[in-house]
Amino acid sequence: MALTRPTLTRRGVRALAAVAVALAALTGAIVWFAGSEDRALDGACDGVLPVGDVRSVLGEDAELDVTNHTEGAFGDKAAKSGGKRANSLSVRCRIAAEGTGHIAVTIAGSPRPRAEYGYGELYAAVPASHTLPVPLGNGWSGLFAAETARLDDAEDGTATTAVLLDCARRGDSLLITVETALRGATTLDDPAVRPDFVRTATATAEAANDHWGCGARLGTPVRTVGLPVNEDEYEPLLGAKGTCAAVPTASRSAVSTARETARDRAPRENCVLGTRDGSPLYRLEAYYGPYAEDARSQYTRDYDYENVTPAEKPAGRLGQSAYWAGATCPRGAESALYLIRAADADGETRRRPDLAYERAALAAFAAASAEHHGCASPSLPKG
Repeated sequence: MALTRPTLTRRGVRALAAVAVALAALTGAIVWFAGSEDRALDGACDGVLPVGDVRSVLGEDAELDVTNHTEGAFGDKAAKSGGKRANSLSVRCRIAAEGTGHIAVTIAGSPRPRAEYGYGELYAAVPASHTLPVPLGNGWSGLFAAETARLDDAEDGTATTAVLLDCARRGDSLLITVETALRGATTLDDPAVRPDFVRTATATAEAANDHWGCGARLGTPVRTVGLPVNEDEYEPLLGAKGTCAAVPTASRSAVSTARETARDRAPRENCVLGTRDGSPLYRLEAYYGPYAEDARSQYTRDYDYENVTPAEKPAGRLGQSAYWAGATCPRGAESALYLIRAADADGETRRRPDLAYERAALAAFAAASAEHHGCASPSLPKG
């Protein structure tokens, strides 16, 4: 018996067409939802986030939650503030994987508009209160920092990497700061794991350098990175070879030990001077580029009632036991800022300061740091 094709009524044709449209819409929705995470990740941080590195760190199969915000302008598109070009570019994105951790990225153009001064930090903070950040090395101007570098501490597995790009345009720079927090058995104490905390920042810096036409000199891949220096990792000051090198000892102040790091083009440097048992007495700090700009902005706010600030003079004294010095740096960069202050604000060092030693220690620290960074001889406080 021959088969015959059923005859569709006009109503049946319309019904089949509606089903076909519904199926197409459903299929499209499935494709859109499957690809929306990838599209969000591709567009995160204005498209400069290294997607492959992020997935490798957070897990290839992890479900990711992406938040993203970009505003402002950089370089030739930036407006002027106070007669000078100011970069308002501010980029933030955060990628979180449930059960694994998160990566939070901040990109800021420098120098900032003057209108932002005095309203909190200009740039993303780098932990430095309990540990000393270490340089990235490998040709990068950058830092690797953490609140703690102790195995099994609550914050073990969380680190911040900062990369400073000194752009080809005179005075312009980009600061990329990446916080990586990994849960579970991940520990900073494992040298094989630490590069995972760094590579998202350096890869983002490479992409940002091209995306915003910065033209900075880039470093090479970071295969190894040291641990931030803990509070009990002090050594004799006389044998210091890093950021504390050339700083003198002091018999009256009982300064004989140091906590330090290598310099290696780091945009921030720290040297902590202490007693024989490592108890801290003084903290020496060097700030370059955006970090110098940020410090001056904050000191202007905190000390404006004294009418003498690092923003107004190249060198001077702050309070009972603190001095600052400054140095002009090449290619129109922000002048470097050097500080010495008593480590214990309420301690004997502040009540009975050894001012002559403070000036001598600051002079030695600033001179060595400025020379390393190719800056001019520092202007020093008189007394």
